[in-house]
Amino acid sequence: MNTFGNERQRCLTGNLAQDMEWMDRELDADANFDVISRMISFAGKNACMYLIDGFCKDDLVQKLLQYFMDMTPDKLPGDMHGLSRQFTPYVEVDIEDRCSQVVLSLLSGMFVLLVDGYKEALIIDSRTYPARGVEEPEKDKVLRGSKDGFVETIVSNTALIRRRIRSTQLCMEMMNAGKSSRTDIVVCYMKDRVDRKLLDEVERRIQNITVDALSMNQESLAECLYQRKWYNPFPKFKYTERPDAAAAQVLEGNIVILVDNSPSAMILPATIFDVMEEADDYYFPPITGTYLRMTRFFISLLTYLVTPTFLLLINNPQWIPESFSFIMLKEEPHIPLLWQFLILELAIDGLKLAAVNTPNMLSTPLSVLAALVLGEFSVNSGWFSAEVMLYMAFVAIANYTQSNYELGYALKFLRVLNLILTQLFGLWGYIGALVIAALSVGCNRTVSNGSYLYPLIPFCWKDLKNRLIRRRLPGALKKQKE
Repeated sequence: MNTFGNERQRCLTGNLAQDMEWMDRELDADANFDVISRMISFAGKNACMYLIDGFCKDDLVQKLLQYFMDMTPDKLPGDMHGLSRQFTPYVEVDIEDRCSQVVLSLLSGMFVLLVDGYKEALIIDSRTYPARGVEEPEKDKVLRGSKDGFVETIVSNTALIRRRIRSTQLCMEMMNAGKSSRTDIVVCYMKDRVDRKLLDEVERRIQNITVDALSMNQESLAECLYQRKWYNPFPKFKYTERPDAAAAQVLEGNIVILVDNSPSAMILPATIFDVMEEADDYYFPPITGTYLRMTRFFISLLTYLVTPTFLLLINNPQWIPESFSFIMLKEEPHIPLLWQFLILELAIDGLKLAAVNTPNMLSTPLSVLAALVLGEFSVNSGWFSAEVMLYMAFVAIANYTQSNYELGYALKFLRVLNLILTQLFGLWGYIGALVIAALSVGCNRTVSNGSYLYPLIPFCWKDLKNRLIRRRLPGALKKQKE
């Protein structure tokens, strides 16, 4: 191969001065203070080591250099393969002759050693990344179960899954995407359970990603993997920060994708039932898990129906039974009900954004202030009716019964659409909004082009029963016959 032709295919020449000149020019070593290169000499040969400051373990590099410098010329092997086998007392060692791969390994945090006369580079994976501790995630908390969660380091995340699945069928393939970022991506699956057609398609799409960088990590990857229609808000992927939930999905034959610098796993394919499912369903006995699951489904449905149904009944008071007359407004509203609901929908999102950006020391007093202003004062001032505040408070709190933000906002968008159509067209607008919501879910497809409502559509009672009812795990001990 021509070593001075195409730069992408350029290989090391074995001339240390020439290889160092190319590396220094490629890395702009003079301008980048954290790119460290040091000339050393051992066994009568000149060598140069490259590393990124902050990534390599100093004590390990020091021991390796001391070991190399104690070598004598008569023991020095003739190539890098011999040096790796006989005189490199470390586990994660690789040999590479392509300059582009050497640079990529160095920028990933590995230790690179070039030796004069050797046409390969010795690459030692001695990197360590700044990382926080493995602790329970803030979003996917459980009442019972393990309290560990994914972190921003991809190797730690794969280890958390390996710890739970000790099977030779578990496969974790490393890939990367992004011309500039070269972000590491790990595809996890069980070789004997995964849908091979879907797996091949996912890997092909990752390999064909042509973006400059996955700047938003998993969301950037999701948008590259699946170009969904903008007007359908329902999530195509399930995200979890819990390694036990990710391991369970892998064992069910799904594909789990881990992205470096992202503390969550992306699970595909995912139906509406997968998105609604949570770990707490399985950390309690079957009857309790079934109750929690059915409650979550029911409350999520209520968050969509409560306010449009109330608006429809208030606009048509003759439909309200005498026993439910208490839901009628006690006072004539100063602002139309539709605008009250829309303003409060916007205000709730504003409070969420404010809560995210509020320092912890100020969160409590500001929460009290917001409750007073948007609660009692807003009702007394005539801006909002007490009944509207009650139903919107229920919707705001009930949205947190399920942890998927995308699903919560999908229901929110459909709820707002239902409010507008109900106000404009009455009963027919209400029915039309329900049809639109049903079509949004029913016509949606998973990443594998399957039904988003399976096993409801197409109907499969056996699988649907397992989705709705928390049953005893397969293989559990059965009562012995006497």
